[in-house]
Amino acid sequence: MKIAVVAPARSISVEGAARVAAFTALYYPEVELVIDPQVYMEAGHFAGPDAIRAETFLRYANDPSVDAIWFGRGGYGSNRILAEVMPKLGPAARTKSYMGFSDMGFLLGALYARRIGHPVHGPMASNVSESSKGVGVGRALGWLVNKDRNALEPTLNGRPAAAFNLVILCALIGTPWMPDLTDHVLYIEEVGEAYYRIDRLLFQMANATQLKGIAGVRLGAVTDVPDGDNEKEFGESLETMMTRWCGDMGVPYLGRARIGHDTDNLVVPFGLV
Repeated sequence: MKIAVVAPARSISVEGAARVAAFTALYYPEVELVIDPQVYMEAGHFAGPDAIRAETFLRYANDPSVDAIWFGRGGYGSNRILAEVMPKLGPAARTKSYMGFSDMGFLLGALYARRIGHPVHGPMASNVSESSKGVGVGRALGWLVNKDRNALEPTLNGRPAAAFNLVILCALIGTPWMPDLTDHVLYIEEVGEAYYRIDRLLFQMANATQLKGIAGVRLGAVTDVPDGDNEKEFGESLETMMTRWCGDMGVPYLGRARIGHDTDNLVVPFGLV
């Protein structure tokens, strides 16, 4: 199996790439892991200029010898290449898995909207460190290589699903890249946002006409909340927010899920598993 690592948003370090390459060689020797040099590029915030990030993604997406694209890192920037890459995806792109989360939700959502390939919300290639002990990348590779169901978020229950960072979801709403999620369970997670901002994002989610018809919402991890902008300061819990906005939306709040910006980030394939 051949898996390509690219970085449509931010770059990854040489050390991080070496760690994921070593992990893959040790535990998945049947995998040919191709880490494109583009992942190390730096152009301000981005892993190279928009044109280079787009060209690199397209080169591997349209390569029939590549079985999966594993995104290197999130950050910001994959939305900037959507208009360039989406019309140029050929037949080979339709057979691949694409795995990532956070900012990669732009690409996952756009791919799913056009039913191109198999988008998967899950750990990225940079999610290996001494503290994580490779749990995330092992989970990701387990799904990409063997479709190991132990990697899946346990609340997946036969309904179609989709998972997004909440900021990315709200940025997609109102654009042509937003997929139709009718009858889907929507999984959301967030990082680095104050509670009042999370509440404002949930307002947008609850009132988005493009989300009418979803089956319900689950909330993943909410991490790295700024000091002083938490539940105590805001006066409401996450559960209260979710219950209120799901009520306004007319869909059930289904409880918590194990996805997000932490080591307990389980896999959620888009659609039916």
